[in-house]
Amino acid sequence: MFKFILKRIGYGILVLVGVVFLVFFLFNSLPVDPARLAAGQRTDGPTLQQIRHDLGLDQPYFTRLGLYFNDLSPISIHGTKDAKSVWYLDSTKYSYTKMLNIRNQSLVIKKPYLRKSFQNGRQVSAMIAERFPNTAMLAMTAMILAIAIGIILGCLSAVYQSTWFDNLATFLSTIGISIPAYLSAMILIVLLAKELGHITHLNNIGSFIEYDDLGNKFYSWKNLIIPALALGLRPIAIVTQLTRSSMLDVLSQDYIRTARAKGLSFVKVIFKHALKNALNPVVTSISGWFAALLTGTFFIEATCNYVGLGLMTVTHLLLFDLPVIMAMVLFSAVIFVVINIFVDILYGLLDPRIRVKG
Repeated sequence: MFKFILKRIGYGILVLVGVVFLVFFLFNSLPVDPARLAAGQRTDGPTLQQIRHDLGLDQPYFTRLGLYFNDLSPISIHGTKDAKSVWYLDSTKYSYTKMLNIRNQSLVIKKPYLRKSFQNGRQVSAMIAERFPNTAMLAMTAMILAIAIGIILGCLSAVYQSTWFDNLATFLSTIGISIPAYLSAMILIVLLAKELGHITHLNNIGSFIEYDDLGNKFYSWKNLIIPALALGLRPIAIVTQLTRSSMLDVLSQDYIRTARAKGLSFVKVIFKHALKNALNPVVTSISGWFAALLTGTFFIEATCNYVGLGLMTVTHLLLFDLPVIMAMVLFSAVIFVVINIFVDILYGLLDPRIRVKG
């Protein structure tokens, strides 16, 4: 099992290294001048040259790539004596702990450094940490709705197959899959916040975590309802159809007929025997959808003006704030890789055959 876990982690690290290469080459191939983006268009020559030096833009292409990897890696190498070296360890960028000194080089441990925003000069890692709780709460709420509503609807549709309820649930789930998330958000805003706002008292703008005039933090649950519903509609539809299909297959099995023949109650047959064995494909779908929801809130947050990572990314994308955009692409990749590794390890624990094949 230990070998299986190490192999999955190794694959994940290779994927992330590939993503870093891709992000660096793509964003450094854009026809824009990062120095001018950082300083503004009205900047004198010497100032612009100093900014290029601070950003490492005056270095050869592959030296800049090495510096980028050095900034992102939690274990990195830096120069110690020559302050003019491009590899000089700048303590103003991040805190670090030295592990080993080799001649003029130091091996250090540090947090990944995502650089600073061109627009406000803040560290991108601090900006992500500030917005991440809002986005995580939105994704988790949408996923909880998808699990609860989708499994219940799918189970009832299978039990009452070919009835009006089954036809209605199938019709609604098909619509839920077909409609884009941002369109669902717009419809929900019009219905729940505009037309029925005097009844629902829901907002179409705001954050889950807010602060009053005195700086005290509080949670605004009503700001979460519309974006969570909009984000969760497609997962609800998919979980409903997967649960229905899996339940129909399980209900036709011999052991279900045997359980009924033994006189077990309807509830025990459905929940103790059928549903438990029908949830494997649903669990697979849920694990994949959670990563997608966590990193796929961009359009929902922008449409609902929900203050999270998605809204921040769209805002800085329009401003060509490259460090923020690059950091968000890498952050999304890390989320996908970590969740996939966790799911692979979980499957390996539950099914030894997966460990053998892996």
